[in-house]
Amino acid sequence: MGNNQKSGVLYTFFAYFLWGLFPIYWKMIEQVPAIEILAHRIFWSFIFMIILLAFLRKMGDLKTSIKEGVRHPRTPLLLLLASVLVSGNWFIYIWAVNNGHVIETSMGYYINPLVSILLGMVFLKEKLNRWQCLAFLLAACGVAIQTFSYGHIPWIAIGLALTFGFYGLVKKKVDIDAFIGLTFETFFVMPVALLYLLVIQVKGTASFATVSPGLTVLLIGTGVVTAIPLICFAQGARSISLTMIGFFQYLTPTMTLIMGIAFFKEPFTHVQLLSFAFIWLALIVFSVSGFLPKKKFHVEEVA
Repeated sequence: MGNNQKSGVLYTFFAYFLWGLFPIYWKMIEQVPAIEILAHRIFWSFIFMIILLAFLRKMGDLKTSIKEGVRHPRTPLLLLLASVLVSGNWFIYIWAVNNGHVIETSMGYYINPLVSILLGMVFLKEKLNRWQCLAFLLAACGVAIQTFSYGHIPWIAIGLALTFGFYGLVKKKVDIDAFIGLTFETFFVMPVALLYLLVIQVKGTASFATVSPGLTVLLIGTGVVTAIPLICFAQGARSISLTMIGFFQYLTPTMTLIMGIAFFKEPFTHVQLLSFAFIWLALIVFSVSGFLPKKKFHVEEVA
């Protein structure tokens, strides 16, 4: 393994590790309503990304992207859709963590790769092999077990998987630098976030600069913690294979699951264990299928 690949592994590992620590950060500000946390995350992420682009000397690239967007509005429209999807994903995750559903969020990110496959099949006409079909059916069984046992659909897990899956689908259609893409995504929803923050500040119901200096710093920090894993991921993804990235993506939900059980003391019943077992088996089948040799078809020439 060369130095570039080693650094790529470290950067990618660190990105997913930081994403796995997110529940701790959101729990530190759980007294703030989820919608207010989301608004701060959007606003401060935009501010931090502008500072970051200036530091990386990418402001010229940003201006070029803006000009291209004016000439070809398809890209800005797709990024607008991406911004709505990722904002929805952020809100579901923050609300779930701060309302005692950390374990269910981990399920959402475990099944996300399988949901992405399904979306690729439906919208991109990608073909599923029999192992991928089996993996999807096993994961569906896992979700069904929870649904029938508790009498309700695990909407948090499904909501996270669908919003992030559709987000990935939209991003697949956009060829843009990761940093500039996030800048645009936060910019599109930033006016709404800023308006909301101004309204609650005027009404006197805001948490920013009214509760404690520590909480204010943590709210500003939501922008930093959003951007840093992205920077690490963008740096690492250049140097390692998609297979290795696929391996690392299970680190985040595994950390989240352990935190939910061990640190936040959420109940983990036998039914949940059985449900997760089906999902883990699905992921094993899905992962192994990527290493299986593809069947070759020989076509005889007809004279």
